[in-house]
Amino acid sequence: MTRAGKESKGKEVRRYYAALYHAWGAQHWWPAETRFEVIVGAYLTQNTAWTNVERALAQLRVAELLSIDGIRRVPLNKLERLIRSSGYFRQKARRVKTFVAFLDKKYAGSLDQLFSEPTDKLREQLLGLNGIGPETADSILLYAGNHPVFVVDAYTRRILDRHKILLAKTNYEDIRELFQSALAPLAHEQEQSTATLASQLESGIHGAAHSPSAMSTAARTALVQVYNEMHGLIVGVGKHFCKKTAPICAECPLQPFLPPGKAD
Repeated sequence: MTRAGKESKGKEVRRYYAALYHAWGAQHWWPAETRFEVIVGAYLTQNTAWTNVERALAQLRVAELLSIDGIRRVPLNKLERLIRSSGYFRQKARRVKTFVAFLDKKYAGSLDQLFSEPTDKLREQLLGLNGIGPETADSILLYAGNHPVFVVDAYTRRILDRHKILLAKTNYEDIRELFQSALAPLAHEQEQSTATLASQLESGIHGAAHSPSAMSTAARTALVQVYNEMHGLIVGVGKHFCKKTAPICAECPLQPFLPPGKAD
């Protein structure tokens, strides 16, 4: 990609952010009370709907096991039963156990120590764990650790492809780099300005918004906040409008940006 092409695509990404945030406001991601709940949720949401994850998290919460120590001491077969609603529960139970074992071995069971590591080093370590790919690693880094990384998911690929910005099959790291370089100037603007857009519309669809939670309202840098919001806004587009089949383009806030001949 040429420098001019990259700048053009970056400008488009910033326009999408402005349009979506103006339409829907803050998305309050990630919906969780603790950093560890975010981590468990990042594992459980693989290949399933968030509603299924919520049921599994609720089961862990009722059993008083939604903590590092809880996962450490719960028998594997019991953990499997509790998270069954999330699908692939045997794999996910082992993977969550593996994360806690890694945390104990490398960081004395401390999330503070874990997230104090440089982003690149920690990302490499997470990617080395069984069951953690780039999307899960970046979700943990961004939403639990407040590290400045953008999360790329299937919705992101679909939107970029349909809007002819990047092909859906584009390498994960290339997409992540595009969004990070494109959104960085917005973080600078946010730091320099006290003006904010409306936090939420009074009616209608609000993207993928959740109710405010301890984690979604936690202090974070402007850059992390922009990455956080953009990912949530993209999920809202994919969930409600840019569907895998039968997309609802005419009602989507991004409809004005569609290439000619693409709108419904």
